[in-house]
Amino acid sequence: AGTRVAVHGLNAQELAANGAATEVAVGDLNKDPTLPYTDGEFDVVTNAASIAYLTRPRELFAEVHRVLKPGGLALVSFSNRVFAEKATALWLSKIDEDVALCSVVRAFFAFGPAGGWRNVSSVDLSPHPTEGDPLWMVTAVKA
Repeated sequence: AGTRVAVHGLNAQELAANGAATEVAVGDLNKDPTLPYTDGEFDVVTNAASIAYLTRPRELFAEVHRVLKPGGLALVSFSNRVFAEKATALWLSKIDEDVALCSVVRAFFAFGPAGGWRNVSSVDLSPHPTEGDPLWMVTAVKA
């Protein structure tokens, strides 16, 4: 059996164009943050470039915890480059502070299920300190 890559997002056409995807789920996580998967199904769950737009992040992080296997890895990557009209007020209030954005995401893990996450860490993955788009990642392991 090959590697399973399940993708979830708002735009069916964009998701279908993902050549790595082995399955696609279309849905608005702001309307319903429930992930359409069973408990403990995944070794890794990623959230790429959408954390700034989530209006119910704690519910989604609880869902990520639910669908991860024990010892599974959650990765959240983001930038301060957003569509301001769509980003949450919390995100926009911290947009000029890279450490603050990492702290916001780390808090979503910290206030998750009791004893739910360990080894929460963050890293700056920006390609160059003064050129190009910044990129940060916060990771956590399901306890």
